[in-house]
Amino acid sequence: MQDEPIRVEVLSQEEIEEKLLMRPGNISMMLNETGGLRVQVTSPALGSANVRIHGMRGRYTQLLADGLPLYGGQASSLGLLQVPPSDLGQVEIIKGASSALYGGQALGGVINLVSKRPGPDAEGEMILNATTRDAQDLSAYGATPLSSNWSASLLSNYNRQSTQDLDDDDWIDMPGYERIAIRPRLFYDGPDGSSAYLTLGAMAEDRRGGTEGGGVVPDGQPFPQNQDTRRFDVGIVLERPVSNWGVAQLRSSATRQSHDHRFGDLLEEDQHETMLIEASIAGEATTTSWVGGLAYQADDYESATFPVFNYHYEAPALFAQLDHDLAEDISFAASARWDEHSEYGGQFSPRLSMLYRPGPWTVRASWGRGFYAPTPFVEETEAAGLSRLEPLKGMDVESAETLSLDFGHTVGAFESGLTLFASDIDEAVRLQTAASDRVRLINQEGVTRTRGVEALLRWRQTPYVVTASYLYLDASEATDDASGRRSVPLTPRHSWGVVAMWEDHDRGRIGLELYYTGEQALENNPYRNTSDSYLHIGLLGEIVLGRFSLFLNLENLLDVRQTREDSLVLPNRAPDGRWTVDAWAPLEGFIANAGVRMKFGR
Repeated sequence: MQDEPIRVEVLSQEEIEEKLLMRPGNISMMLNETGGLRVQVTSPALGSANVRIHGMRGRYTQLLADGLPLYGGQASSLGLLQVPPSDLGQVEIIKGASSALYGGQALGGVINLVSKRPGPDAEGEMILNATTRDAQDLSAYGATPLSSNWSASLLSNYNRQSTQDLDDDDWIDMPGYERIAIRPRLFYDGPDGSSAYLTLGAMAEDRRGGTEGGGVVPDGQPFPQNQDTRRFDVGIVLERPVSNWGVAQLRSSATRQSHDHRFGDLLEEDQHETMLIEASIAGEATTTSWVGGLAYQADDYESATFPVFNYHYEAPALFAQLDHDLAEDISFAASARWDEHSEYGGQFSPRLSMLYRPGPWTVRASWGRGFYAPTPFVEETEAAGLSRLEPLKGMDVESAETLSLDFGHTVGAFESGLTLFASDIDEAVRLQTAASDRVRLINQEGVTRTRGVEALLRWRQTPYVVTASYLYLDASEATDDASGRRSVPLTPRHSWGVVAMWEDHDRGRIGLELYYTGEQALENNPYRNTSDSYLHIGLLGEIVLGRFSLFLNLENLLDVRQTREDSLVLPNRAPDGRWTVDAWAPLEGFIANAGVRMKFGR
């Protein structure tokens, strides 16, 4: 990846294991503490969240598992909170418009979760974890060879959390949930270089939020807000050498998610389905490599309660990429994709990248264009449901251009990086108030602009690692009357982090982290227009005792909590149906978790 013109950032298994001890149940913390990424809570009532890459809204982020969309079309709603990290080998991140590589769902970037590959010997791991907020996690992972060519792995997990009303206002600040999931995987590596990968997944979760017990909202009525999710998925990747010059690949996946949403006395029942079929062939010469192929993706939504919002999108596509070394230290990559979208017609997505490596320096430049097909789901409707949304009419496809210039330098134990980035989104979809109890989706007039700087400095001298990161974001969009511009809500202009870690694989680890989040513009918040800045401090310790290890993690040592400043509950129900303001700071306050980790096999 160091030699690729397209910048791919990687979280190694060592980094994943650190975050695993902090949050064994899901990947939200792992992504939130990665430079340039921000996990934004979209529904304080349910705790659902999505990932913003370089300030672009979370619906533009594509979440993949081993290159397959096993968690649906986008990394929104509760997807992040339902993905366990115990079987991850690494995480790959591409920032900026990636529609040329992965289709319309990847307008803002791609997060690819790569699973562990079984080794030559049987191995396994079990994690037991509990928190001071009455949550428990149990995760078990095992992998074993089946023959000289076949191997398999299995991940199963159980997670639960009791409801927590931390400010005693009868509104649940931390939703309760109970989740169980299982994922078997099968691997084949043939003697001729061919390979196969098969994965199956099943997950069931019941989540409870809203008012607690006999509590009521300001209109005097109870308002439970619950969501029950059932997900099933299957994926397959086949590879086979073609003579002695290339490789043919077939990838396919199918996912079905069903939801029962409870908003007060209203039950919304729906089902999402995503299907992908892709065939490609790749080749390589002395200074040039290429890949080309065909893809077909279908996204289907069916609501039993509000069928007016049903949609079925199909997008057959043709794509190609060429990588070429112009000189020993200069290379470029050109990608292009044509999607024939069933609703919005032909969409062309190009991407150009260049790499220059003079000595210890690495310089990358990348430009890309992409698109996103509108759906009824934005952050507000994910939180409030569709009961108050008017039928979609005359919507146009969202499109964006992104540009980045990246400088990296490595000398001795020091690694540094600086990235300048920009994005312009045309026809951005946003929610607009239509009446006191009705909203509509419109294409925003004007351009939504983001300009920013991301900086990284890392010192690594075994057994110590110290990492410092900084992110500056200037994100603005047109006002409702298009007469001026305003800051994009929930986008801090300044944020930084410092993480120091001592680690000895035979003895354990100790880590200290500090993360600062600056002021954020707020929208439709009657208590304030701008959030407070805050500092998040965490401390992690692990002691290794042979095959066992004990760990303790302290999060949010300063006990920062949004409800210490203002109420989470609105004095009146919002036009879109929400009873809460947006989450701009932690809702759980100080929390500690501790547990035991047991390893089996070699």
